[in-house]
Amino acid sequence: MASALRLTTLRHALRQPSRTQSLVYQRRWAQVQDVRFLATHHSEDRILAKYKEKLESKAKEAGLKDVSELKDAYKDKISDLRKQAAVPGATAPLTPPPSPSSTSSSPPSPSSASSPWPSPPPPPKPQSDSAAPAPPPGVKTLNSFLDIDKVSTLPEKEIQALWRLRHANNEQSIHFDLPASTFQTLLTTAKKHPSFVLPLPRQVPTDDAAAADQGATSQAAELHYLQFTHPHKDTTTLLFTSLAEFKLRGEFASPHTTITFHSELANSHQLVLGQGLVVEGRGVTVDEARWLIMCMQKFYVVNEEGRNRGELLDMFTRGDGGFKVERLLEEAEKIL
Repeated sequence: MASALRLTTLRHALRQPSRTQSLVYQRRWAQVQDVRFLATHHSEDRILAKYKEKLESKAKEAGLKDVSELKDAYKDKISDLRKQAAVPGATAPLTPPPSPSSTSSSPPSPSSASSPWPSPPPPPKPQSDSAAPAPPPGVKTLNSFLDIDKVSTLPEKEIQALWRLRHANNEQSIHFDLPASTFQTLLTTAKKHPSFVLPLPRQVPTDDAAAADQGATSQAAELHYLQFTHPHKDTTTLLFTSLAEFKLRGEFASPHTTITFHSELANSHQLVLGQGLVVEGRGVTVDEARWLIMCMQKFYVVNEEGRNRGELLDMFTRGDGGFKVERLLEEAEKIL
């Protein structure tokens, strides 16, 4: 069923989507015990209980009163066997204690006196920006499209031209650039409001049957759900999914448009490059996806004139029941 609804119907029929998906956490309580304690503390008791009769018989044969005297008689042998069976890290320390000859006269440090275990290694030094971690699998940085070392020496206009040429042959591609200051405002808002809904204008057949037969249409709107993610230091991703698809599948919904912002050149050139793809056959054209991106910018890069749009973002993020689709449509109509 097509999710495009007439404007008049949309204002009464659509409800705000849940801001986040419900997650059920199952908490399992368990007693945590040290394996070293279990390996050494209870094994002797279990062995004595299992072989009690045999040990008592052995003590009588040796002319001893009970098992305790038997243990005393064989304590040196028992000690030797324990040393041979010791497992470092489980039934014995990882490092043997120092021999008397190697012991200095100075008192031990607090860390060595309190535990037989070796001191932990010092924490790793924080990585510099130049040694940033690799992006997660599937995440493309700017270097996947342009050689940053080479283009960083070029002026801004040449980088913009190279960026357009890099994506010119893909009809489903969307590519653009924007000033770093604009992107910083957008990024700040995106981290505060990671998801939102936007209306996409549609033309649908009119209710008048006679007029519809002649090809007459009327204005309608379709809602789309957007989500921001930040998978890497210089990478921000924007996903667009139809609201109908998102309501049906939740976090497993397939986006029809994926946009990535690359900010590697933000400091050196005051420039942020964007690229993305519109999936063919998902009900949205490239021009319609461009409209959604432009509409998103009008809501997320808020100025004094867009105060009402900022209020709608706040209401949606906190799940305010006062969020109305009517107000959203009115603000979107001002962008047209």
